[in-house]
Amino acid sequence: MDRQSQTTSLQRLQNVEKKIVRVLELAGSVMDEMANPSGPRKDLVNSHCTEFMQLVKDTQMTLREEIKSACDYRPFEKCDYAPRISNEISCKKLEHVIAQLDEMKQSIEEYGDAA
Repeated sequence: MDRQSQTTSLQRLQNVEKKIVRVLELAGSVMDEMANPSGPRKDLVNSHCTEFMQLVKDTQMTLREEIKSACDYRPFEKCDYAPRISNEISCKKLEHVIAQLDEMKQSIEEYGDAA
């Protein structure tokens, strides 16, 4: 992921953050309108709900795209940690197998000496 795409990605995520703030504002406005003693204004509630749903839909779509692009980006693909750990584990396994073989060899020699 190059510097330009990181910047645009951060800008898109900042826009998502702004949309989420707007969604919360809309939800609060609808709640206030529903609590209005004279009753809610249907046209206002309807427009807020429509905008709310559209913003939620846009936010979901943007986040899906960002998650997909983040999955394509692998910052640690040149990291050798996993192969090194695997190699160390293999070495420990070999040491254990060699120790077992040495014990078996010693048992065979003892059995041969006893016979």
